[in-house]
Amino acid sequence: MGEIRAFIAIELPDEVKTNLSTLLGKLKPGHERTVKWVDPNSIHLTLKFLGNIPDSKIVDITQAVTNATQKIRPFSLSLQRLGTFPNLRSPKIAWVGIGGDVEVVTSIHRQIDRALVPLGFASEKRSFSPHLTLGRVRDKATNKERSDLGKAIESIKVKNPSPFSVDQVSLMQSTLTKSGAIYDQISIITLDKN
Repeated sequence: MGEIRAFIAIELPDEVKTNLSTLLGKLKPGHERTVKWVDPNSIHLTLKFLGNIPDSKIVDITQAVTNATQKIRPFSLSLQRLGTFPNLRSPKIAWVGIGGDVEVVTSIHRQIDRALVPLGFASEKRSFSPHLTLGRVRDKATNKERSDLGKAIESIKVKNPSPFSVDQVSLMQSTLTKSGAIYDQISIITLDKN
């Protein structure tokens, strides 16, 4: 019996990844040392991070997520604005906000969160803020570098919202390597198309 590092996510279509690549191309210059940027092909909308799980739980997790989403129909999301956590003055994470049917994705998050509690996963304490992580600010970044990054993020507008349809969620495996995380799809949970 092995363990895997897992999470539940909505994967993005290629058009959205191309748009994210364009946004990263505007953000990266001058901030290469400040931020560990995410490969646009790896960006996804995380619904719940599970951490290390025994691979024997994969079937139960997939079934719980299937039960939690069985009455949810496909819906649409889009890219909104750029932002940072916790704020623009001292950013730690650079992100793109999600627009569209946000109440649906928030409901899916809540239902999945509840469905996984009986399997031993703690309920999320933080409020869910749907976003796509573009990069994480390095610990060694100076206050000026952080401030400059915040100003750059504030100045860039998302010109193409890239609306996309969501008809499934995925249980994903994350393998950490020196060059970054590698993500593999373990199972697909299809939303109700009837």
